[in-house]
Amino acid sequence: MPNKIDESISVAPQIRPEDVPALAAAGFAHIINNRPEGEEYGQPSGAEIAEAAEAAGLGYTAIPVTPGGFSMAQVEAMAEALRSAQGPVLAYCRSGTRSCNLWALATAYKGGEPDALVAKGAGAGYDLSGIRPALEQLSGR
Repeated sequence: MPNKIDESISVAPQIRPEDVPALAAAGFAHIINNRPEGEEYGQPSGAEIAEAAEAAGLGYTAIPVTPGGFSMAQVEAMAEALRSAQGPVLAYCRSGTRSCNLWALATAYKGGEPDALVAKGAGAGYDLSGIRPALEQLSGR
């Protein structure tokens, strides 16, 4: 289910609490929830995922992102969550797209090279061309 971007992060569509033990067994150390509460009927709550993560010994961070766009606070929070994770991260949202975009923005903010970020996103099945100008601006290029 997860789409691997690189050794440090994978992104995925919505996960369920019962998925968390398998994610821990697969080597993930931290889950980042990029989904706002109640975005879709039947979606598990962030608290349910956080509880499952804790039970499985994983870290958990909620950085909800609406489909409308990203704030600098969200980019900074994602950069910090990625920096402080004690191993591979799984970030999820409805489809994985917002999580991939936020990863790329946060990585550019930390100095990541836009061409490499776009290539990694494409390798995981995500088109980052729409946020390329923001990647360039955040990376200082």
